[in-house]
Amino acid sequence: MAKDQVVLQDIDGHVATLTINRPDKLNALNIETRQAVVDALADLARNDDVRVVIITGAGDKAFIAGADIKEFEGRSPIDQFRVMTDSSMFQAVADFPKPTIAAINGFCLGGGCETALACDIRIASEKAKLGQPEINLGLMPGGGGTQRLPRLVGLGAAYKLLYTGDFIRASEAYRIGLVDEVVPPEELAGRAKELAQSIAQKSPVALRLIKEAVRASARTPLDEGLSKEVTLFALAFASDDKKEGVDAFLNKRAPAFTGR
Repeated sequence: MAKDQVVLQDIDGHVATLTINRPDKLNALNIETRQAVVDALADLARNDDVRVVIITGAGDKAFIAGADIKEFEGRSPIDQFRVMTDSSMFQAVADFPKPTIAAINGFCLGGGCETALACDIRIASEKAKLGQPEINLGLMPGGGGTQRLPRLVGLGAAYKLLYTGDFIRASEAYRIGLVDEVVPPEELAGRAKELAQSIAQKSPVALRLIKEAVRASARTPLDEGLSKEVTLFALAFASDDKKEGVDAFLNKRAPAFTGR
């Protein structure tokens, strides 16, 4: 893909990498970039060869530094509401049916932090800084920050980040559970790819069903969630991947899952 595109896509085996490509703007999200991510994810969801997606930012300074604030100027509240609700990028990331990994390589602020929150797993460079600084603009998060952040780090830690707008280092983000792993900057891309490739070797059927079950846990009572889990287990039990996995185990060989 052309280097001047706002989102670059690379597919290596069963792993796709989406790179937000506005390094001169610290990969800030404008309308074009958000829509490009939505479109790319729709294409990757239909691509059966792709089993895991990594999202990262171009350059070494930023994952996504937030929204492109210049677009706020002169925009009416109704216009802003439409921008945030029509083809929401954050919801597209959260709803993506396959595993997603955020490789956080620098500033991960505002909409960038919300993008990472919408991913399944977050790996951060030691140099990364994360936060929800919308309060400093007289605003609040609008891409899931007030909803996904508390579910991940707890109410107190979420309130502190949301009320102060402070940036935190990767080590602190790891301590509170905002990121799942911290690595040296030079190891970030390789570690994200290593993890993605490891996941991609698993059953695509089981991966999708696990994601559906875990997502349900955040919005349903325990009894309903357990019932859904049993139903999804039965679907996995009926798959060709289950037959392959069991046969491979019994015959002491590596399974070759097909996603069927």
